[in-house]
Amino acid sequence: MKRPAAGSADDGNKRATVKEVAARAGVSTATVSRVLGGTYPVAAATRIRVQRAAQELDYVLNAGARGLRSTNSNTVAFVVSDVKGPFFSLIADGVEQQATAEGRLCLVCTTHNDPDRELAVINLMREQRVEAVILVGGAIQTPEYTERMVKLAHALDGEGSRLVLCGRPSLGPDIPETVVEYDNEGGAFAMTSYLLSLGHERIALLGVGDHSTAVERIKGYHRALDGRGLTFRPELVVPGFHTREYGYQATRDLLESGQDFTAVFAITDMIAAGALKALREAGVRVPQDVSVVGYDDIPLSLDLTPELTTVHVPHEELGRAAVRLALNRNQHPVQHLKMGVHVAVRESSGPVSSWRAGTAR
Repeated sequence: MKRPAAGSADDGNKRATVKEVAARAGVSTATVSRVLGGTYPVAAATRIRVQRAAQELDYVLNAGARGLRSTNSNTVAFVVSDVKGPFFSLIADGVEQQATAEGRLCLVCTTHNDPDRELAVINLMREQRVEAVILVGGAIQTPEYTERMVKLAHALDGEGSRLVLCGRPSLGPDIPETVVEYDNEGGAFAMTSYLLSLGHERIALLGVGDHSTAVERIKGYHRALDGRGLTFRPELVVPGFHTREYGYQATRDLLESGQDFTAVFAITDMIAAGALKALREAGVRVPQDVSVVGYDDIPLSLDLTPELTTVHVPHEELGRAAVRLALNRNQHPVQHLKMGVHVAVRESSGPVSSWRAGTAR
């Protein structure tokens, strides 16, 4: 009788071994241990092969973890792209506070926007039997990524853990997940509508990308324009990163291109900070000549000159709710929460001037 291939569906409850992962990746068992344990530098191509093989075989480094499901690690993991961004640190503060209140430790892990590193981190957390793996921030919306995350959600559930999506949408129905998000699209719709009410019809949108956060915010921008019967102008929508440096360069490029705009909607406050600097250097007054608005309402927004009009996000409560729902699932049968946001009007926005209104048609 032919023996099923390692890791196949015919294996039943058989758990993949390190030898099988090594065989599939074409490396030694020592290399597998180095990659998955993070104990030794390994070439990027080799690391990717090993991580892919481990994913395909649903391999977890600690093969005894299934037999220890009842063992409580009293730990939650907070997984984020980096720890430098104030948006992430504010949510992390909420996670840590609630974890402490629940009697748990909080581990912070970074991915540097590397999907393979994210996979390795989540599998390492499975090995450590953390009670919840909290992924924070937008996600790449591709079928391949979603399929991978669905598998991880089920794998974590099988280990007695929980996948928590914080600030990103659900993976779909009937997935063992906890989702705590906020109204990204609604916030962008409200902000764009606010600018339109001030007479701005040529609104530059900075920071568009393929992550769920940016995708939802451009949907809100689109919807507000459509509601006013205004033409969408792709030349005013600029893709890029969510950094101050990007906001500065993108605004300089817009000014040098000769594009006419009366407002800048930066999809993060960090982008808005860079935009304000570029406009100031160019002698463009804010908000007299151009209004500038952001999204997130990080503390920096109050320190900018002028103070930044932005969309307020309940960062700390997002983090607290993510931990509270995930650790108390019996008390909270509804595991999907969407929080509201609102426009915080400050000094950086104002009505379009009469001469700008005349030249911007």
